[in-house]
Amino acid sequence: MSLEKRLAEDLKAAMKAKDQAALRSIRAVKSAILLLKTDGTGNEITEAVEIKTLQKLVKQRKDSLEIFEKQNREDLAQTEREEIAVIEKYLPQQMGEDELKSFIQNIITQTGASTMKDMGKVMGMANKQLAGRADGKTISGVVKSLLS
Repeated sequence: MSLEKRLAEDLKAAMKAKDQAALRSIRAVKSAILLLKTDGTGNEITEAVEIKTLQKLVKQRKDSLEIFEKQNREDLAQTEREEIAVIEKYLPQQMGEDELKSFIQNIITQTGASTMKDMGKVMGMANKQLAGRADGKTISGVVKSLLS
């Protein structure tokens, strides 16, 4: 089932259940996809583009969550947590720490990287191969720890 069909079904279910957090989140995702479709570039929206968009939405909410927590705004922070949880349901299963380390170690071996100067090469391959299964910040941290 395509992402748009899943969103439509889940939106109906959220409306019936009167789940405000799900409604907000699903509407935000639908809006982002609609903006992609009508941006005028004429590019086809692939699954990779959808995943990238979902990751962007989650990242925006995590950044907001961090700010709200620093400012002791628990009411706003809770809203962001709820939306993150709903949007993450549409992302592929995230890799565990150990699995991610072994995957990146394999990429380091393939590229022959040995120092921090080679980080860009490793990050490029890792981001391409791990699209949607790990966020860039986590990948970067693992690459730094393995190359240093």
